[in-house]
Amino acid sequence: MLPTIPRSNRYNWSYQLYIFLFFVYLIAPLVVVASFAFNDSLFPSLPWKGFTWDWFINDTQPKLGLFHDRSLMNGIGVSFFVACCVTGLSIAIGTSNAFLFERYEFRFKQFAYILLLLPLVIPGVILGISILVFSNTLANGVEDHIGWDLEFLRPGLLLVVLGQFAFITTIATLVISARLKKFDRSLEEAAYNLGASRFEVLRTITLPYLRPAMLGAGVVAFLMSFENFNTTLMLVGSDAPLT
Repeated sequence: MLPTIPRSNRYNWSYQLYIFLFFVYLIAPLVVVASFAFNDSLFPSLPWKGFTWDWFINDTQPKLGLFHDRSLMNGIGVSFFVACCVTGLSIAIGTSNAFLFERYEFRFKQFAYILLLLPLVIPGVILGISILVFSNTLANGVEDHIGWDLEFLRPGLLLVVLGQFAFITTIATLVISARLKKFDRSLEEAAYNLGASRFEVLRTITLPYLRPAMLGAGVVAFLMSFENFNTTLMLVGSDAPLT
């Protein structure tokens, strides 16, 4: 074990100051924007007109509160539902992808991994348009040749879930893969030697080890889905607003 490298008080103070300023840089814009929700003004701008709860609880115009605005509450509810669906799918498929890329060797593995990462570098609007064109073309082709109307491929709620899932599952895969890569497989081998089945090993050893990463991936997936706008805008169609 390497001995601790001595550090001067100036270094420690500078390091702590850097960490503090870094988090201030991240949080300050959010605090400033959130503060306008309590500004007694018709517009989110300075100067500050006074503190008020009207933008949350007022039931009359022009300051109709959030909890009395049916369209906003409906949008939040639909966004919450979509985020839950995307989170569940992302964790399930992300865990499967993690096992696939960390435990197995197959042809074109590197190429498949690059395809997995592509949604992260494609702009959200382009991704949404691509999914919309592909799904509409497929739905129209099936309807013209077979006569089936694949409604789930048309712009709407289900297509929004599939569109968000297309790139959010990549992040879930990366988070869970990083945890799985550190797993000591001798624990599984010991369980097999004691007569445990593959399912029992997965349920009692591997998945409990992956649980923190799965929970972390779930939180990230939920937040990214809930705040997503670009891809959603391209795929929502005439359904209720999702964000």
